[in-house]
Amino acid sequence: MSENRASLGSKLALAVFTAIFLSPFFICILMAVKSKQETSKGILSLPERIHWENFTSAIEKARILLSMKNSILITVCSVIIIVLVAATAAYAIGRRYHNKFYRFYETLLVSSMMLPFQVIMVPVYRMYKELNLLNTRTGAVIMISGLAVAYSTVMMIGFVRGIPLELEEAAQIEGAGRFRIFFSIIFPLLKPILATVATLQFLGVWNEFNVSILLLQKEAIKTIPMQQYVFFGAYGADYNTAFAAAVITMIPVIVIFLILQKQVVAGMTAGAVKG
Repeated sequence: MSENRASLGSKLALAVFTAIFLSPFFICILMAVKSKQETSKGILSLPERIHWENFTSAIEKARILLSMKNSILITVCSVIIIVLVAATAAYAIGRRYHNKFYRFYETLLVSSMMLPFQVIMVPVYRMYKELNLLNTRTGAVIMISGLAVAYSTVMMIGFVRGIPLELEEAAQIEGAGRFRIFFSIIFPLLKPILATVATLQFLGVWNEFNVSILLLQKEAIKTIPMQQYVFFGAYGADYNTAFAAAVITMIPVIVIFLILQKQVVAGMTAGAVKG
């Protein structure tokens, strides 16, 4: 009887936490399909009909298609660079963890994660201006990737250390070189943690704001997070259209997460055990 009560209590607690977690999404969707008059009656009031014009207006005002293209290009390129660089760095550190220098390097990576981007904003802006990288997607990709590599590398180190060294030794006996060993043996075995890192970084880069607002000022290359602010002015705000834009821009992220959620969980749990 006590087990049934405990199970019932766990299910109720899970239901409450699920409702709390999903409530912002519900409010967002509700606001996106209502008119201004219906919104004024209350945030949780239901609309008489779905106002699809909010979505068409959001696409036009925020130039959603153009900004989404910019976000996709920057996000995909950044994630590919982050995954490749972090995987090679984690392999180098994980296989030489007995060396004090590599352990110090891991500590240095962890320390760099504690440095806020705001501290380096001014020198970064000046450097990018001298290098003519301002208002370029290439410059944004370089900066975003550089800021994310440390976290991704630290996540992968524990996973690399859990891969048996005998696999590499057997490949070396067969005459395989270091690069072939990494890309033919190690890299495929890193699939769970690679999927985890790729998914988390996709979410992070897609919603990245600080680098974008510093380096991407021209309308033609603005990303999704920056375009969200076109609905808020000094004398008013169009909340319904803003929420409609938010719903549109959430779709790619939700799709990616639903596709890779099993790999994310597997990578996180495996990394925790192997670390």
